[in-house]
Amino acid sequence: MSSTIANRSSRSLIVISSAFVLLWVIVASFPFLWTLWGSFKVQGDFFSKADWTQALTGTRTLIETGGTFTGKGYEGAWVQEEFWRAAINTFIIVFFTVVISLTFGTLGGYALARSGHNYSFWLLMIALVFRAMPHITLVSGYLLPFFEWNLWGHIPTAIIVLVAINQPFTLWMLHSFFLNIPKDLDESAKVDGCNQFQAFRHVIIPVMWPGVITTGLFSFLLAYNDFSVTSMLLSEENRTMVPAIYGFLGSTQEEGNVMFAVASVVSATAPLFVLVMFFQRQIVSGLTAGAVKG
Repeated sequence: MSSTIANRSSRSLIVISSAFVLLWVIVASFPFLWTLWGSFKVQGDFFSKADWTQALTGTRTLIETGGTFTGKGYEGAWVQEEFWRAAINTFIIVFFTVVISLTFGTLGGYALARSGHNYSFWLLMIALVFRAMPHITLVSGYLLPFFEWNLWGHIPTAIIVLVAINQPFTLWMLHSFFLNIPKDLDESAKVDGCNQFQAFRHVIIPVMWPGVITTGLFSFLLAYNDFSVTSMLLSEENRTMVPAIYGFLGSTQEEGNVMFAVASVVSATAPLFVLVMFFQRQIVSGLTAGAVKG
């Protein structure tokens, strides 16, 4: 009798949990799916105040373009406004930010994890303080030297600041991953004839590769989605995708084109889905490895 009640309770819990998960998926995915649908409409339909169902039927889109779907938003953003330049700038900044952050993060995290001195703890505390600081604080600190050295507006300036912002996070995260790797692996590699760096490169890194990928993805997202740093430090011709999307919205003094912004949002979001789906196994294993010590 008790086992029957337990089985019923277990089924009820599974049903309730599944319902909550399904509800969460619907709520979380709706904004992107709605934006994706609206990116193929004209502004009169997608932002209709008279009847929101026009965004579904495409009444104005049919009148203006001859079809219920149109790619004018994408054409205007990518061709007319040259959004592809912002995409190239974004990927340049993201690539170098991730590579530099992971290079220094793996070396620094490994050194601190294998160090038996007290200064490693205080270095991590200092890094944590810098990570907790608002991004605008670091940006304002770099503005004056960038202006004096005539470096403002160029892509390397944004890379320098984003690495400075991102480095404490990568250091902390990779340090925790290295702590989960037994020191016996280092010692075994040295017995086989490796020096410290060879042991790090050929033995330790392959073992913690999922952690490197997980940290690299978070670094990617920080640089990819950044607005404050790139909007303040980059000139208009060197701006990245997020500030470019903001520019499409216009201002109180200047009219924008919101459909260009809608199409650009879809274009900027799609690579993130592909990236996460491609690395999902490494991300899950990396987060699991970093969650439990020992």
